[in-house]
Amino acid sequence: MAGQVVTARIGTLWDKRRILSLLVSRDLKVKYADSVLGYLWSVLEPLAMAGVYWFVFTKLMTRQVGADPYIVFLLCGMLPWQWASASLRSSMKALSKDSKLVKSTNLPREIWVLRTVGSKFVEFLYAIPVLAFFALVSRAELSWWVVFVPLAVLIQTILLTGAGLMLAPLAVLYGDVERLMRIVLRLLFYFSPIIYGLSDVTSGHRDLGVLAKFYILNPFAGIIELYRAAFFPGEWAGWSAVAVSAVISVAMLVVGIRVFGRLEGTVLKEI
Repeated sequence: MAGQVVTARIGTLWDKRRILSLLVSRDLKVKYADSVLGYLWSVLEPLAMAGVYWFVFTKLMTRQVGADPYIVFLLCGMLPWQWASASLRSSMKALSKDSKLVKSTNLPREIWVLRTVGSKFVEFLYAIPVLAFFALVSRAELSWWVVFVPLAVLIQTILLTGAGLMLAPLAVLYGDVERLMRIVLRLLFYFSPIIYGLSDVTSGHRDLGVLAKFYILNPFAGIIELYRAAFFPGEWAGWSAVAVSAVISVAMLVVGIRVFGRLEGTVLKEI
């Protein structure tokens, strides 16, 4: 019964994919309408943060994690993280931001969360040329592992959609959710292989004991590892983390759809 409900909701959303595309396009146009730099704002934050960490770990400290060229290594983690962080933060406002439209239209209301994830994904795509530029400048070689990048994108999309569907109604009903997520996202950044690699955690060179085994339960570990393999196949830590990420992401989607469906009526009374 639960599986039929989830399948039906996904089918309904698939039928509305053209409307979703229009909403994503509208969201991006509105965001950059009054901006001189336009889409460049999408890459400034991850680029600035990558630059800071590159300076700290290559100029001020003796780096013992990651791989060279380190700026490319960083961007392979920073750009997917920026998509994830921005999607989760915006998902918490997805229903309240356009409350009148959410209440008045007959569209499936999950589409407002999907619009958020979709628009942040487009911004992620806008940032890819920055990664390509630094890869060319630093002569980082693109390996055949790049064919698995679409798989990373798919797993991350599923994860962010599921998490967004949970956060959107909960953030409307409970004000503490947004404050809590700020802390969670900050912790997730440092507990995800962004400024270091997954192999730095699991290789056994550091005495992390059982913590190394639990580390791959972070779904972003396998996702970022898959992105990074396009340039750094030598840092590959195995498929187990990717498998865990895929399982957790699908489970998150199923739970997210169920939570959203259960709380939808209550949320509509609040917004």
